[in-house]
Amino acid sequence: MMQSLGRNYVRYINLTYQRTGTLWEGRFKSSIVDSEIYLLTVYRYIELNLVRANMVRLPGEYAWSSYRHNAMGIHIALINEHENYLKLGDTESSRLVNYRSLFDSEITKNSVDEIRKYSNKEWIIGSEKFKRQIESAKGRKVNDVNWGGDRKSKQFKSSALRLPQKNGRFNF
Repeated sequence: MMQSLGRNYVRYINLTYQRTGTLWEGRFKSSIVDSEIYLLTVYRYIELNLVRANMVRLPGEYAWSSYRHNAMGIHIALINEHENYLKLGDTESSRLVNYRSLFDSEITKNSVDEIRKYSNKEWIIGSEKFKRQIESAKGRKVNDVNWGGDRKSKQFKSSALRLPQKNGRFNF
């Protein structure tokens, strides 16, 4: 049902706006974020995406940016302020000033690359301690798990030969 709905919606948008191609690339992805350490960095990463893409000069220039709420004080009903955002100041005006000051320095390339990598793979963005807490709660490994693999590689084939066999067949 959802696939059919999506196809029809894309067809409608493409005809209405005289465009071609897909509207969305890939599937929805989400990551758990360690709010104590990474939350405000992820906020900055998201709000600066259009600046990095040269679509706007400043994050507040984009009408749908949460920067307009977090840094400029424009009320957006869809935003629930996170407790770490609220800790930026005792008053709204002090929070706005302190939030804007986060943008005085750039996010390091390493941080941008790490957030991209972890969010694309839906891994946890946070400290090792935080990751261990989540692993403990879930009862399984959460990041950097080697699922699947290149079944044509020599490494995979050699490891597959060492797997126990049943009835002359590999147990994958």
